Amino acid sequence: MPAPAVLSVNLGSARADGPKGLKTGIDKRPVDVIEVRAPGPTRGISGVIADFIGDRRHHGGDGQAVYAVAREELTWWAGELDRELTNGFFGENLTTTGLDVDAAVLGEVWRVGSVLLEVTGPRVPCSTFAAHMGVPRWVRRFTDRGRTGAYLAVREPGSIWAGDAIAVVDRPAHGITVPMSFRAYLGDRELTARILAAGAGPDSLRAELAERARRGPGSESGQ
Repeated sequence: MPAPAVLSVNLGSARADGPKGLKTGIDKRPVDVIEVRAPGPTRGISGVIADFIGDRRHHGGDGQAVYAVAREELTWWAGELDRELTNGFFGENLTTTGLDVDAAVLGEVWRVGSVLLEVTGPRVPCSTFAAHMGVPRWVRRFTDRGRTGAYLAVREPGSIWAGDAIAVVDRPAHGITVPMSFRAYLGDRELTARILAAGAGPDSLRAELAERARRGPGSESGQ
């Protein structure tokens, strides 16, 4: 297993690959370096400078500033789908290697180059992702797999280069992983209660989980 590192940094530009040809930035392409900063609490702004967001209602903001996916997970899906999946194809800004992104716990902090990032929660598959993939029942398949990659907040801004080492510098003791938070989002009340009791993850995640639990099964976020 290689040492944890950034295999690729990726930027999205406006391409008409969303539902009904809507422009999205989901098909990200490798670049040499990305600049990241905290975009603020309002959705619609990426934490990665020059990264395009099409669905400004549901994406971006501090809790979704940067998105990371393990190359090992992309390789697993490439085998399942019998197709090439290039770095950035899942819409990730960071394609990692040697790091089990989906074993990260909420609030875990990574040092990546000059940047400090904090794990905030799961990626929730949506119609844009499904249109981009072009795979029947893609949202269900991705959900059943349950390894979503991780959204990250920017605690210290700076530059991230392909090849930068990743060091986990803090890991909360609550043990609530990104996949566990995804299952809570999908309706697991026991996990929701555990996350709320532990105060794990950002306020925005806990507020959404509490609201979904209040509304009951079958509630949707609009994504």
